[in-house]
Parts: sequence; structure tokens; C-alpha cells
Amino acid sequence: MKQINLAIADDHKIFRNGLKATLEDCPDFNLLIEASNGKELIGLLADSKPDVILMDIKMPEMDGMQTTAYIHQNFKDIKVLALSMHNEDKYIVDMMKAGASGYLLKNAEPEEIIDAIFTVYNKGFYFNEHLSVTLIKQLVGPGSHNEGGGQYAVDLNDREIEVLRLVCQECSNQEIADKIFLSVRTVEGYRARLFEKTGSKNLVGLVIFAIKRGIISV
Repeated sequence: MKQINLAIADDHKIFRNGLKATLEDCPDFNLLIEASNGKELIGLLADSKPDVILMDIKMPEMDGMQTTAYIHQNFKDIKVLALSMHNEDKYIVDMMKAGASGYLLKNAEPEEIIDAIFTVYNKGFYFNEHLSVTLIKQLVGPGSHNEGGGQYAVDLNDREIEVLRLVCQECSNQEIADKIFLSVRTVEGYRARLFEKTGSKNLVGLVIFAIKRGIISV
């Protein structure tokens, strides 16, 4: 397995140093970038492209939400894992809407941080208790199930719906391929088309779409 290239964006040096120590204990990680704010991070992305960024929310110059939205727009292959002291729903929902692929609190155990990085890298998204069905319902909004118009009026064929259901179950491309007897490359193609057709930024967007269309229930 190739090393996962990482970046840290956090304005507290003591926290960055502690996080670096945790990451350096894992030989599968390679820390490429360390930045104290979003503006600095974006400047460093011109020379180095990490696979996953551990992103603080409250930072000077350019905060985590602005930076996540910029990265999602301009560096679509980079995954952002929010790492914050704030556990209020508003921060979590706003980061997901900006394009983050997961959300952790800074007091998370080192093992959970490491697991979240692997999960984001391999599956594209990390769910935990802070990004629960309740939060997805908040993202969807009340009374919005089974909507048939607007941006949700998208025609999906039977195979795309089958893949979407498995994606919403957090199955990796390999797991989906094994379940429905397709190649991983074919599954990657289906996943890419689902993002394109639904206009989703991340897995949360696909889940919201699937809930609104009645493809899955919560």
C-alpha cells in the first residue's frame, strides 16, 4: 500500500505538534504540508498535493470552511477531514456543505484519527457519532422526502440506483464490485456519474439525494 500523503492546517502550534507525533507513529502516513491557516495551506498546494487534509475550522486569514470550499472547487481529488473543538451541529453541517469528507473532535483518540484518515482515503467519507442520521436529516430538512422536482428530478437507471444504495451503506468501490460482480473501474465510473448527475459534493450529498428520492430511508 502506498503512503497516504497528509496536510495539517491549524493555527495552534502545540496542537499541530501533538497531531504530528500521532501521525508519525503510523508508517502508512507521509506528512507533506503543515500550515497555520487556510491561505498558507492553499499557497503550499501549488507544490505538493496531499491525499487528505486535517482541517481546523477557526483559523485567522482564511478559516476552515472557506478553505474547504475552495479546495473542493479547485482540488477535487483532495479529501478534507475537519478536526475541531466545536461539536455544535451548525459547524458540522456547514463543513459538510462546504465539501468536507468527515468531522472529528480534537479530543478524539489517536486511534480514531488514524482510522478516520484511512476511511476517508479508501472510502471517500468518514461517519461517526457526530455525523449521524440526525445530522443528515437536518441537512435534508423537514418534509423533504420523496421530492420529485428541481435538482432531484434526475433519471437513474437500475444499476445506478443499486450502486447508490451500496455507496450510501459506506461500501468501498472494491466491496461494491464484489457484491454486484463488476470491476472496480466500472464501479468507479458509476460513482463518478452519480456525483455528476446528482450534483453532489461528497457522500453526504449522495445520501441526501437518496433520501429525498426515497431510494433509502432513515
